Amino acid sequence: MSVWNPDNIRDVAESVGIASLSDEVLHALCSDVEYRLSQVLEEALKFMRHSKRTTLWTQDIAQALRVLDVEPLYGYESTRPLRFGEASIGPGQPLFYVEDEEVDFEKLINAPLPKVPREISFTAHWLAVEGVQPSIPQNPTTADSRNQELVPKGPGANPNLAAISGNDNVTVKPLVKHILSKELQLYFEKICSALLDENNDEYRVAALASLRSDPGLHQLVPYFVQFIAEKVTHKLKDVFTLTQMMQLASAMLDNESLYVDPYIASIVPPILTCLIGRHLGPPSSPLSHYPLRNLSASLLALICKKYAKSSHTLKPRLARTCLKHFLDPTKPFGTHYGAIIGLQAIGGSEVVRALILPNLKDYEGVVREEVEGEGPKKAEAEMVVAAVVKALESLEEDGLRLTNGHSAEAGEMMKAKLVGKVGEVFGSRVADLGRPGLVRAILEA
Repeated sequence: MSVWNPDNIRDVAESVGIASLSDEVLHALCSDVEYRLSQVLEEALKFMRHSKRTTLWTQDIAQALRVLDVEPLYGYESTRPLRFGEASIGPGQPLFYVEDEEVDFEKLINAPLPKVPREISFTAHWLAVEGVQPSIPQNPTTADSRNQELVPKGPGANPNLAAISGNDNVTVKPLVKHILSKELQLYFEKICSALLDENNDEYRVAALASLRSDPGLHQLVPYFVQFIAEKVTHKLKDVFTLTQMMQLASAMLDNESLYVDPYIASIVPPILTCLIGRHLGPPSSPLSHYPLRNLSASLLALICKKYAKSSHTLKPRLARTCLKHFLDPTKPFGTHYGAIIGLQAIGGSEVVRALILPNLKDYEGVVREEVEGEGPKKAEAEMVVAAVVKALESLEEDGLRLTNGHSAEAGEMMKAKLVGKVGEVFGSRVADLGRPGLVRAILEA
């Protein structure tokens, strides 16, 4: 015997056009309806208990229907408790209905009118300047943006309605703050492929010229910085690729329309790698990487000139790094060469006078044996000596440059003092230049 009334089954059958049902079918349908209802209630009670509640809500029924893969019910969602009224349609057959809220027309008529809405107007303001959002009242703050990301969006804005309709309120946070357009993506790919093409010089020159003058590349700056770091890290033996990466960095720094200040800390490490790297280029050509180091030193000088005022620790950190590699006798001559020209690029004659000149006497022992011998490293040692002499030339002032006026004895005496201060190798090279003003500048430094 089923608890469900068979008359309800018969009424539903007649409403869909089934005139007569046998008693066996009625009892079978009543049992099935009773089983389905108990199944829904059991699932709904699970949701109620997991929610730490003792009252069964309509949301629990909706979740149970969703779990059982049944089409959800609509029209039972309310933000206030429903009041049910009871009406009798016959003996022992009460009918429950939702009472409508009564509205007093007198209060409604006498209620004050709402404020007149403002007229529609338009104003202009900057959403972003150089890729940075300005802090003005029209733009949302960081806290507002974070809260907005957590608010459910779309058709399932109400979490309860979303549960009924089967939509999950999952907020997906994008990996980047902006999305590159297809045009910028294509431009980035073309520039990268052009720079790495060894067989087409015209293509590379056009790409670098575009980078130096195009004003609409703000969004691509971090991608180019990452591209430079990646290629320098994985292509230390390829001088061509390293040179092109330095050319790319130079083009970005020369573009006056790009705001590169936030990325200087990421651009400097690849440049230092190309300047004082231990092993650059193929071992078969030991002198192939020296033009690359010269280019890196010029970039370092440009960075110090343009961005030293905004970052007061930039020059000291760079000078400390170059000096450390210069004074390390275990480093190869290529690293020493890069450190010397790097120090000169960072601070000019002041750094040469303060950091390079006092250490030349001790450093002479590192290069003297190779310079005087005929070993495989003689050419690199000569490059280091030439870099030191060039750095020392920056100490000479125009007013002290003399072409004559010293006797042979005075010249020999000055040479002896010079050798005693900077060593035999460097002292003799400077003396051979025949510039007494340079010698005096070194001795007075």
